Amino acid sequence: MRVLVTPDYRNLSQTAAALVVKAVQAKPDLTLGLPTGATPIGMYEELVRSFRGGQCDFALVHTFNLDEFAGLSADHPGSYREYMRVHLFEHVNIRKDHVHFPDATGDYEEEIRNAGGIDLLILGIGMNGHIAFNEPGSSFQSRTREVVLMERKQRAFTMGIATILEARRIVLLASGAAKAGVVHRALHGPVSELMPASILQTHPNVIAILDEDAAGHPL
Repeated sequence: MRVLVTPDYRNLSQTAAALVVKAVQAKPDLTLGLPTGATPIGMYEELVRSFRGGQCDFALVHTFNLDEFAGLSADHPGSYREYMRVHLFEHVNIRKDHVHFPDATGDYEEEIRNAGGIDLLILGIGMNGHIAFNEPGSSFQSRTREVVLMERKQRAFTMGIATILEARRIVLLASGAAKAGVVHRALHGPVSELMPASILQTHPNVIAILDEDAAGHPL
């Protein structure tokens, strides 16, 4: 695993977006796995800026989001479909039929296979080490499935850990001092299902992009 420490959140966002742009330029029909939450918002802003500046064309890109809440309409303000629309999709030329989210149909794994697998997958990390909605105790062999989020008492659909590990390249993003402890345990601690993100240590092509606060030390 390669670890890249950037000075601050803005630089983290620019670095992550530049990596995505380079990947799309190299393979215009890139299959891209995407996260939600606070951390990737800056990356999405940079991707929109790159698109508007003519550096990146998303017309052939297929996207597969990591997770979605159950029982919410696509335009519900709390849905991840709406999050993605607001932060990325309505600002770039990604085709609607190239956008994929896990749902109750149960054919997400097939959709990924039909797209040729995920070329580049962007991940965040939760305070308890979860990746996507794979919370502590999730099997490393897990596939896309419905889960119950213990803290929220809410049902959701998530890409499984085994599915995540099949991505050809993975980028892990983490920002802020509050994440420093969990980042250290995930990247340097024992590989355990109690720390889902620790499994990334076993993947052959992972880059963790951290800001100084999340890294726990300055450049």
